[in-house]
Amino acid sequence: MVRKSVRRFREIIRVLTKHGFGYIIDSKINKSANAPVNLRTAFEELGPTFIKIGQILSTRPDILPANYIEELVKLQDNVIEESFYDINNVFYKEFNKNIDEVFLKFNRSPLASASIAQVHEATLKTGEEVIVKIQRPDIYEKMHLDLSILSKIFSLTKARFSDALIDPKEAVDELIDATKTELDFNFERENIKKFKILNESVKCAYAPYVVYELCGKKVLTMEKIDGFKINNIDILRSNGYDLKDIGKKLALCYFKQVFNDGFFHGDPHPGNLIIKEGKICFIDFGIMGEIQPSLKESLNDIILAVAYNDIDKMISVVFAIGIKKGYIDRNKLYEDIDYIFASYLNTSLQNIKISIMLQEIFDACKQNNIQLPKDLTLLMRGMVIIEGVVAEIAPEIKIMDVAIPFVKSYNKFTFLKDLDFDELVIGSYKFFKSIKRLPSKGIELIDSVLTGRAKVKLEVKDLESSVNELNKMVNRITFALVISSMIIGSSFVLSSNTGPKMYNMSIIGVFGFFIAAIMGFWLLISIIRSGKM
Repeated sequence: MVRKSVRRFREIIRVLTKHGFGYIIDSKINKSANAPVNLRTAFEELGPTFIKIGQILSTRPDILPANYIEELVKLQDNVIEESFYDINNVFYKEFNKNIDEVFLKFNRSPLASASIAQVHEATLKTGEEVIVKIQRPDIYEKMHLDLSILSKIFSLTKARFSDALIDPKEAVDELIDATKTELDFNFERENIKKFKILNESVKCAYAPYVVYELCGKKVLTMEKIDGFKINNIDILRSNGYDLKDIGKKLALCYFKQVFNDGFFHGDPHPGNLIIKEGKICFIDFGIMGEIQPSLKESLNDIILAVAYNDIDKMISVVFAIGIKKGYIDRNKLYEDIDYIFASYLNTSLQNIKISIMLQEIFDACKQNNIQLPKDLTLLMRGMVIIEGVVAEIAPEIKIMDVAIPFVKSYNKFTFLKDLDFDELVIGSYKFFKSIKRLPSKGIELIDSVLTGRAKVKLEVKDLESSVNELNKMVNRITFALVISSMIIGSSFVLSSNTGPKMYNMSIIGVFGFFIAAIMGFWLLISIIRSGKM
């Protein structure tokens, strides 16, 4: 095992170095523009484990910069298929039965061959057609080995990443947690069950049923969905589907998952959205997003704050759900959020993208030392994908046109259930008490202004830096005047030829010119170095 680990360690280092990532071991970080492409190429060469690592990282914009995310999304599961013998061994270890003993028919050629598992078509002895997802043999051990090697590499070279855009330890920890879920199909089975229960009342949404007796940690058996991809426009039209209706139903269905259920599909790309008998069938439930009730309510409040242009409400929500990472200048945060709102106020709702809006809010919070919950990062990715699918099917539909009416209708009467009679009485008492004092306070303000006691507090931001710049400017002008005076004075001394002489020239006059020349060059160099000529 040790020898195998050392051999794999050397292989990983060799491939990373070959593709320009040798800095991990022996030099400073290379911020080359080709680094994202090189990273994707390295992952593809290192095989199935690293392909899956790259795919998981592509869902985490809070860990990797955008240019890396865009490149890692291109990773495809072009993996050599496992032999039927090896796949059968995995199945036998799970159920103590061979594949041929359980199924009436089993297609030995996989329908798809991914980095973690293979998918095969099969027929139960009852005649039902199913899909069987079987893990690759020893994939858990291989991934665990690779991740432990990566963890050791980053622990040895942690100091070299002090100024990097990513925290390697955080990235590896996230990968370990994600792979534990991905490598246990029991999680996916329960995800399907929960999704079906939550969407029973949604007529346009469907999820495959699961054959529980043929499901385990490494095997998942479910209904085979015969249909076509949601973005196959030609088939949709030839079958008489209304593209706008399909797009709107998809958007509404997804928003119901997010804003109502708090349990949504984390990877809703066209390959996982199948149209069958007028329904949108969701498949592949390995990646699911889950939002806690309090965070779900806050997310609703964010959309409502945008709908009603309520900056104070937005900031209150941000403070409620955010994690403080340093000093927070509330005025700067207000200005940043106000800028985002102003951008959207000048834009019609049909031109607003909810994913971009959420990303801008995330960035504003990050710049103000506030970290928003990680649960929302998967949501942003899902929103981006859904917007792309809806735009491909029905470009005239805008996500924001669907989101705001949906959230408004959902929240229309929610304030009533949280209404407390005692709080209402106390609040009303405080309000009327303040109203009673308003005339006297107004008279006090007028008297203060007339008698000169009123003070206006004026805050000028960055005043100190402005004063420093002004001081530098005045100092340079004064310095230039001194130089000019020395040149003029030295000229008078030379013309009168007074004082000690050398070669029949006044030493004082020559020395004055020399000093003025040095000071002039020093002033010129300081101006050039400041970059403000």
